[in-house]
Amino acid sequence: MRVIGLTGGIASGKSTVSGLLKKEYGAVILDADEAARAIAEPEAPLWRAYVERYGKERVLRPDGTLDREAVAEIVFHDAEEKAWMDRTAHPLIQQALMEQMEACRAAGEKTVVLDVPLLYEVGWDKLAGEVWVVYVDEATQLQRLMKRNALSEDEARARIASQMPMEEKKRRADVVIDNGGTREETAALVRAAFSRRAVK
Repeated sequence: MRVIGLTGGIASGKSTVSGLLKKEYGAVILDADEAARAIAEPEAPLWRAYVERYGKERVLRPDGTLDREAVAEIVFHDAEEKAWMDRTAHPLIQQALMEQMEACRAAGEKTVVLDVPLLYEVGWDKLAGEVWVVYVDEATQLQRLMKRNALSEDEARARIASQMPMEEKKRRADVVIDNGGTREETAALVRAAFSRRAVK
């Protein structure tokens, strides 16, 4: 089974690339953010951890679901709290992804994409046979993030700064997909990379 680790900077366009791999090659997308959301549902392990640490009043909505923006406000402005979140959440997310990978292997899937924003930061690049980094320049990344998440420039820069620098990710990658152009240009890069790696 071909396992592609897909990462990049926040708002660099990983979902565009994963969508192309799914549509054109039938790849199964295992999304770390989706796995994180599942374990943060009411009464799930990560939900319990947040409630225990911060209290219901601080991080829950009136309907009992997790207020993700409230959590983000805490962890993106406090290095100690972000470290706690990482120590707590990452093992739970990794376990969920490993279970999904085994299910794909048992089902005879040919290609699996591990879509993980912090692939290098948490050491999960070792789970993949190859790593693809989706890249955009810093100015484009900043504008996309501000627009997508309705953030101020300072808030957006803080989130970008919480990740490994893009240049370091590019240096480590097996494949770099420049997503700064048109969708057609990105699709051409994805096709070339998929075919090239498949031949090796």
